[in-house]
Amino acid sequence: MGLHRVLEPSGVLPQPAWRLDARPVCCDNELLIDVLRLNIDSASFSQLKEEAGGDPKAVKRRIAEIVRERGKMHNPVTGSGGMLIGRVAEVGPRFPDPHLQVGDKIATLVSLTLTPLYLESIENVDMKTGQVEVKGKAVLFASGPFARLPEDLPERVALAALDVCGAPAQTVRLVKPGQTVVVMGAGGKSGILCLYQAKKRAGPKGRVIALENGQQACADIAALGLTDDLIRVDATDPVAVLTEVERVTDGDLADVTINCVNVPGTELSAILATKDGGTVCFFSMAVRFTAAALGAEGVGKDVQMMIGNGYVRGHAALTLDILRECEGLRKLFVSRYAGSAQRV
Repeated sequence: MGLHRVLEPSGVLPQPAWRLDARPVCCDNELLIDVLRLNIDSASFSQLKEEAGGDPKAVKRRIAEIVRERGKMHNPVTGSGGMLIGRVAEVGPRFPDPHLQVGDKIATLVSLTLTPLYLESIENVDMKTGQVEVKGKAVLFASGPFARLPEDLPERVALAALDVCGAPAQTVRLVKPGQTVVVMGAGGKSGILCLYQAKKRAGPKGRVIALENGQQACADIAALGLTDDLIRVDATDPVAVLTEVERVTDGDLADVTINCVNVPGTELSAILATKDGGTVCFFSMAVRFTAAALGAEGVGKDVQMMIGNGYVRGHAALTLDILRECEGLRKLFVSRYAGSAQRV
């Protein structure tokens, strides 16, 4: 679990720790990785861009500062991180996977908030996707899941999909045939993958409603045909969200609401969109537990609320298979994430 890497405070696990020992030395139960690319999670990258006033060089400096200070990419404002891809540099003798070889290219399926990370340099920041080309080393603990990168998908596409693979996998568990499902932030990478699974699971008798505020994202959703209703609405406006969902459901609201919005202040919108006895799943790293819990209490809503677990058994394979099954989604991910980025 990496307790030996915690520098401060003592006695906590690596994720809540303030600072980790990121020395690029492979202990016997660890994996040492030559890092190629980071994928900063959406909530964190949005905050970094806002703090930097949209200046890519300032974003690069801030990422370097965080990693240098904390020994990991753990945004102190959002509390979130992301994930990475790289090549295996060394395999500890007690690391549990005996089939890994030096040189294998892998994606870590655990958060950067608990991954010891040492950066030699930041080569490039893609301001559209939150992907960061770097040179450095990272450590994967024996308890940390990972996936070998597929050969049939571009590296950047696989990284983008694997970063959010817990979301569509949890959607499979949550959505039942015939249900009404609302996906908030439906145009982002997690949202659009959730749409696909929600439509698949709800079936012809179900209803899938996409809420999205971005004009281009709405156009992308419409082109894919994965929803019964597409509503352009600001997810931080709970009254507007409630009004629109009531309109398209004739007041019945959603059985399941999946929140993938990457900005704060959407907790009450998700709660209000959901019928009593329904389920709200918060996948966004911008969600605040107190706002959700006290908000539901304040409006008298009896809904089950759950935090979307980023790890689900088989989630990586399931998500990559979505891109193989749905040509439209694959093309969209390629157009968004596989293009060349401006170097800064």
